[in-house]
Amino acid sequence: MLERLPDELSSLRESAVVECKLAGGHDGKGRLPEDFWPTYSAFANTEGGIILLGIRERREGFELAGIENPAKVRSELFNNLNNRQKVSSNLLTDADVEEIDIAGKTLLAIRVPRASRQQRPVHLTTNPFGNTWRRLNDGDRALADEDIKRMLAEQVEDSRDTRILPNFGLRDLNADSLKAYRNIFRADKPDHPWLALDDQAFLQMLGGWREDRASGESGLTQAGLLMFGQWPAIAEALPLYFVDYQERPRDYAETVQWLDRLVPDGSWSGNLFDFYRRVVIKLTAEVKVPFVLQGDTRQDDTPTHKALREALVNALVHADYSGRVSVQVVKEPAGFTFRNPGALRISPSQALQGGISDCRNRTLQQMFLMIGLGERAGSGMSRIVHGWQALGHGLQLRESFDPQEYTVLEMSWSDELLQDGSPNSSVESSVESSVKTADKILGLLAEHSMLTLAELAKCLNLSVRAVEKQVARLKAQGRLRRIGPNKGGRWEVSGA
Repeated sequence: MLERLPDELSSLRESAVVECKLAGGHDGKGRLPEDFWPTYSAFANTEGGIILLGIRERREGFELAGIENPAKVRSELFNNLNNRQKVSSNLLTDADVEEIDIAGKTLLAIRVPRASRQQRPVHLTTNPFGNTWRRLNDGDRALADEDIKRMLAEQVEDSRDTRILPNFGLRDLNADSLKAYRNIFRADKPDHPWLALDDQAFLQMLGGWREDRASGESGLTQAGLLMFGQWPAIAEALPLYFVDYQERPRDYAETVQWLDRLVPDGSWSGNLFDFYRRVVIKLTAEVKVPFVLQGDTRQDDTPTHKALREALVNALVHADYSGRVSVQVVKEPAGFTFRNPGALRISPSQALQGGISDCRNRTLQQMFLMIGLGERAGSGMSRIVHGWQALGHGLQLRESFDPQEYTVLEMSWSDELLQDGSPNSSVESSVESSVKTADKILGLLAEHSMLTLAELAKCLNLSVRAVEKQVARLKAQGRLRRIGPNKGGRWEVSGA
């Protein structure tokens, strides 16, 4: 953006990541404007951004004014950044402040990075309340005290779910939920020593029950109640807790009618473990499993199943259950949406790239891990990305801060798939277990060279015509050839 600035000044607009200020001072030679600081705080507490100093705003657009003494402004900037009476944290280095010469005039471009969880809230003066800002669209908005308190809690609490809940105990848990979890744990780890423990000891090993050595307090943790609790007890401890699954038709915007919905309504426990078990079945109900053999065993799990499971667990373990937005999972013809309260603890780009882990509810994450669900070490989101996008589908991760903080993961079916028909039709299964349908055809024929086109179509849940097109393309590419007649002949895969 900065490289193109001389050419784009006429079309320059302020946005969520760009702010322009004059910085002329009373004598016109240059001074750091006082309204620089709310923008600095706002960018730091959101996604970062660029502040351009030396630009005058006119009704018809922006005009280059320049700064006569940029060294003075730079010096004033860093003096104030390192003054804790002025601002709580200095996020900048010399490399973040760049002088740009345009038509003989000098601008200062200041890149403000996103502050880390441990640095937020970045606020003015020594008091965060009333002095903390966030960037929304093209403006700086003062944060409410409730949001600031949540930031302060995030700053010091590496995991938000280890808190012991006074006066809550085993009576507040759903016995069937805990029993079902233990059965899955036993099936996954049949020789594990924890299997011999009673429920309280088992919970303590999972982190659902904790003893505080310093205070001597012991009891059920927030993670234990969220994972295995009864709905009335969960609502008492966490009044804003709510989980919501919706299956929407194509015309939902006009009808506002659900095909299916699951919310805590007294007919089931309302806890996270049971929400996961019920919702994952609904998410994958129409995802067909293609005929794929590993040795002599058919593989019933696909990259799509894995990506949807991972996305659901990811939303549950990263949610801020003190937030005012519900956990919401939506299934619709275009794809899936996973929303959880709370902003990301790292930037969206870092989350998508993987390798950095900062889970908000680490005990819940460990509970899912112990039964083979979810990932640690920052690999969860990257596994979703690679598993889903490798199939040609779309994926977007974003944060929203207005009116409340929440994170949304959107997983959409590919345009090609939507053009061919409903993703839940037979077309969808043609891409479930490999990157391309062609690769699946080659894999099947490499192991079963006598399959006919009709048998291939049946294995892949495709039409015979669709298979014919793929086979013709593979033959033209030299990757597949027919040996012998149509009846009684066989297929030969190049390199097989």
